[in-house]
Amino acid sequence: MNHLYIVGTPIGNLGDITLRALEVLKSVNFILCEDTRTAKKLLTKYDIGTKTISYHMYSKISKVAEIIGLLKEEKNLALVSDAGTPGISDPGAELVATIRKKCIQELEKGELKIESVPGPSALIAALSIAGVPCASFTFLGFLPRKKGRKTLFEEIAVSDKTIVFYESPHRIMKTFESLAECSTLNEISIKSGLKRITVCRELTKVFEEVVSGSAVEVKKYFESRPDKIRGEFVVIVSK
Repeated sequence: MNHLYIVGTPIGNLGDITLRALEVLKSVNFILCEDTRTAKKLLTKYDIGTKTISYHMYSKISKVAEIIGLLKEEKNLALVSDAGTPGISDPGAELVATIRKKCIQELEKGELKIESVPGPSALIAALSIAGVPCASFTFLGFLPRKKGRKTLFEEIAVSDKTIVFYESPHRIMKTFESLAECSTLNEISIKSGLKRITVCRELTKVFEEVVSGSAVEVKKYFESRPDKIRGEFVVIVSK
């Protein structure tokens, strides 16, 4: 049986790698990387010389066909993203879906196995230190850039569940502005005063930080500290 391993890798601190992940990355024939330069930092640190193949959101159909061809040639592959667990708001999800569709016979016969090698996730890391209700939550991944964005913020403002999403430094201030607007317009939020915004940034790194408060308070915090608007953000909206 040959394998496609879905390998979780560190979201910041390179020490956050499991022994099993290191073993798999050393033993496979090829490592599929979202960005080979980013992966190289991890591979170099742990003296892993496995050959890498680039696979990202702009990869053409021919690259997917090449990967499937390698699997059918009984090569063992590992898939890693730039950070965290592949497939979570990540182009790896589409690759896995395509392989499950194109290699259905191999999977059913037990000739191929897609296997999880779990590891870090920014989503779970953020929830673990935020101190918010998370027995049930909704994860939105990266929010749409334009279409449906306003409606989505209105839905977030009235949701009873904890909502979690990722945001880039280029749009984070606009996001705080939209959250503040919807909270102000929403009668439930005004009366209850229960909506809380928690922002986690630089997770597992030296300058890891958690900022919480109302949307207006969080917006003001980052407006007065523009040097902190960098990296990817995990935003949690809760009661």
